Amino acid sequence: MVSWRIFFLTMSARAKPDAAPETVLTSTEIATLDAIDAARSKPRILRKTLATYLLQIAMLGGYLARNHDPPPGNMVVWRGLTRLNDIAFGLSIRTRRRCG
Repeated sequence: MVSWRIFFLTMSARAKPDAAPETVLTSTEIATLDAIDAARSKPRILRKTLATYLLQIAMLGGYLARNHDPPPGNMVVWRGLTRLNDIAFGLSIRTRRRCG
């Protein structure tokens, strides 16, 4: 099930790069990527398209996004989504503010 979602995300971004990210990503994933981007001194997400969000997920997985690099593959997206879910979990813990 997870591998099909990653494959669908990767191929959707290649087929329709200007699509809305809500077609493939959850609102939590989009909000987490926006929070990560807002924390940077120079934001990377300038256009809210599926291709830019996939690129950010791939960069979390180790993709370097150099000019001569091929498009990100399934393994890099898998690692990026795993890391994105960990970051989203950490952000959800931070907002609870429960002690003891």
